[in-house]
Amino acid sequence: MKALVLSGGSGTRLRPITHTSAKQLVPVANKPVLFYGLESIADAGITEVGIVVGHTAPEIEEAVGDGSAFGLRVSYIRQEEPLGLAHALLVSRDFLGDDDFVMYLGDNFIVGGITKLVKDFRESGPDAKILLTRVSDPRQFGVAVLDEDGGVIGLEEKPEDPKSDLALVGVYLFSPLVHEAARAIKPSWRNELEITDAIQELIESGARVESEVIDGYWKDTGNVDDMLEVNRIILEGVERRMDGEVDDTSQIIGRVVVERGARVSGSRIVGPALIGAGTEVIDSYIGPYTAVSENCRILDSELEFSIMLRDSTLTGVRRMEASLIGRHVHGASRPRVPNAHRLVLGDHSTFEISS
Repeated sequence: MKALVLSGGSGTRLRPITHTSAKQLVPVANKPVLFYGLESIADAGITEVGIVVGHTAPEIEEAVGDGSAFGLRVSYIRQEEPLGLAHALLVSRDFLGDDDFVMYLGDNFIVGGITKLVKDFRESGPDAKILLTRVSDPRQFGVAVLDEDGGVIGLEEKPEDPKSDLALVGVYLFSPLVHEAARAIKPSWRNELEITDAIQELIESGARVESEVIDGYWKDTGNVDDMLEVNRIILEGVERRMDGEVDDTSQIIGRVVVERGARVSGSRIVGPALIGAGTEVIDSYIGPYTAVSENCRILDSELEFSIMLRDSTLTGVRRMEASLIGRHVHGASRPRVPNAHRLVLGDHSTFEISS
């Protein structure tokens, strides 16, 4: 069995971060989200991985290399334009051959990995298996309709009027039969070859398509709020570790990791939190669910429930929360400008001002 990891796309919902970085490489808990998917694939016993890349190919290839760091053998497959998930299948045909495979969207995150899902697929042997989860706004996803027995009877991509609240999770398991289905479909109204249409083609041709509604945690980390939420979930599992330098005037509370080469002075850090290697935290407060990457400097500032990427600084900034701070960002305070109200009021007037 092989794996196909999709790591193209422009990441428009994460701009301006993705103007200079692939969305799959934006870190949560100080590790690129793509790496969590690769680790899940390796844990499931799959070693042959094809990564579909687009214009951010050089950055992806530099970060992942040949895959040996994950126990994988990685090949790179170029998709010149993001023309849909089914199009990614078509350009990957030579790599996939006639093997079963798991298709994993590189910016998705599933707590607990995919080991059991792969094992069940191998044992039951359907032509395809899709994962579903209930969402509050199905219009943002591919949506599945099931019959009374849980069988998949219909799929639609980002419908205006969803027929269910069951969204497709970004992990799919396929037999080679899906290649024929992908060749048979036409571009959608978005001018893309939709994977939902390819799966619908399988259903209509009589193929066995199974589904599983997952209760575990799943996120598409395509926007800032979802990235912060995944960061929170991962930080819930960290164990306290002090490899860096923490002076006697600092207070470390709870599950905090201070990496080697980091320095904390005159500060208060409340976990769960990560302080990356080479980072300095001086006379500052770092609150829960915050991940600060390597070689940052935080001076006389407060940061909580946030992600701060490498080589960035905060000086005299109060207070920041629920923020995603990119690389080489420099934030500083400025002198407070007095606030004033200018009024012209007649006799016997009444006024109220919130100030």
